Amino acid sequence: MVGGTGRPDGLEKGYYVKPTVFARVTNDMTVAREEIFGPVVTILGYDSVDHAVEIANDTEYGLAGYVAGADLEKARAVARRIRAGWVAINDAFDFGCPFGAYKKSGNGREWGEFGFQEYLETKGILGYMPEAASSG
Repeated sequence: MVGGTGRPDGLEKGYYVKPTVFARVTNDMTVAREEIFGPVVTILGYDSVDHAVEIANDTEYGLAGYVAGADLEKARAVARRIRAGWVAINDAFDFGCPFGAYKKSGNGREWGEFGFQEYLETKGILGYMPEAASSG
């Protein structure tokens, strides 16, 4: 672990923690299983791409995921397998791409056409027959 408890130098007031890196983490550890908001990163090793995807999907949460790779087609194939509402490849970003979550991270979308749909109300009316159809 690098970082840890205490405020960063020069920040004597407020609620701050030092940026922290946890290494040699396994997927059964709390730090790997729960969402942590702050300057924290965990490093989990994997043996193959299949193993990496298995680790990524072994969670109750699914807000966002990230894939890095030189071969864009392989990176896209991995991204399709990750059960998260938003997956960025090689730091890609676009406000036109819907952003939202799966699983316990919530659902609903922001941004793009799907985000716009959140503000619409759709109504279905049953028992209505257009005049042209009823006169024929």
